[in-house]
Amino acid sequence: MDILPFVSNNNLLDPNQSGFRAGHSTETALLAVTEALHGAKSQSLSSALLLLDLSAAFDTVDHRILRSSLVEMGISGSALTWFESYLADRSYQVAWRGSLSSPHTLSTGVPQGSVLGPVLFSLYTKSLGSVISAHGFSYHCYADDTQLFLSFSPSDTQVPARISACLADISAWMSAHHLKLNLGKTDLLFLPVKGSPMIDASITVEDSIVSPSQSARSLGVTLDNQLCFSSHIAAITGPAVSPLHNIRRIRPFLTQEATQLLVQALVISRLDYCNSLLAGLPACAIKPLQLVQNAAAHLVFNQPKFTHITPLLSSLHWLPIAAHIRFKSLVLAFQAARGTAPPYLQSLITPYTPPRPLRSTSSGKRTVPSLRAPGSSSSRSRLFSVLIPRWWNDLPQSVRTAESLAIFRKRLKTHLFRLHYH
Repeated sequence: MDILPFVSNNNLLDPNQSGFRAGHSTETALLAVTEALHGAKSQSLSSALLLLDLSAAFDTVDHRILRSSLVEMGISGSALTWFESYLADRSYQVAWRGSLSSPHTLSTGVPQGSVLGPVLFSLYTKSLGSVISAHGFSYHCYADDTQLFLSFSPSDTQVPARISACLADISAWMSAHHLKLNLGKTDLLFLPVKGSPMIDASITVEDSIVSPSQSARSLGVTLDNQLCFSSHIAAITGPAVSPLHNIRRIRPFLTQEATQLLVQALVISRLDYCNSLLAGLPACAIKPLQLVQNAAAHLVFNQPKFTHITPLLSSLHWLPIAAHIRFKSLVLAFQAARGTAPPYLQSLITPYTPPRPLRSTSSGKRTVPSLRAPGSSSSRSRLFSVLIPRWWNDLPQSVRTAESLAIFRKRLKTHLFRLHYH
């Protein structure tokens, strides 16, 4: 039995769960969260963001509770027996300094290194969503990483109490499911709307205090309470510069090809990670990333710092940082348009239908929401659902109507390359 298609085709997974699912990624999960937060700011609403921390989540899954959850989802007969067989009779041993302990039976946990383990964990925790929603919070998960967010009027004084009540119920649900919510490592960010005072209230839950922070790390990205990503960019550039210094020391012994491979693996990959979250930021904000890319190109060609950078980037076929952010965002838009992106992204990109259908003028275009809606236009302009359709409609029709993702990526890069280097 191929369980993954069965789970997908029967919609057994929470639609807000992005972990280990085709077409989903940490980037799409974070886009879902930041889209909601930008949307709240654009409506003059403040937000609270909670990043939950679970201790040893996969190891403490109770097999009996998991079985009951599977039955409630309609899994029975030979399929249920197969799951029971998969989980039964597992054991572990400890190796220490050449000695091996005797086997001990495992009565809890799902294998993390397996394909099925994360899926079972996602099914096990699916009912947590209803606990969160009951308090009016929205949420998004990536495996055992859970992000809660709540939008509210700046004048609402009940927010700390609502957060405390929600966390208390989550903690109770975790205990009932043999999971451990680590309140001491749970992060809280308040994102105030422009002109409203910063909320500085700590949240008390079960004798633990959750204090608000200016920034917090989620799925490898540092989120800040202004959504300007300055902390994230600083967190990228520091670790990216260190490998450049190390490679520079051995550069005399490396070929250009070997240097390029090292730079792309150790430096450029850091600049590319989840970079669609930076879409809409001003050039001054992403300049530190561009300086790192420039330094990387100089190192590959073994050129001095002040050598003109454009010919070097062009020779490497590297798009500038701003163009690569646009490239990544438009690839996600293509996947959304073709139905291969998560449904929560697909809903943000809708086809454009002109008043009088004219194929020559509308083919492949997307609807662009107005920037004149009430609220903050600066926040609204950074919404994926507003910015990316604008970028999409600016593309040549031959790019928008590409037959496949591979063809789209090739045509898009060629188009952006010509814009920036010719």
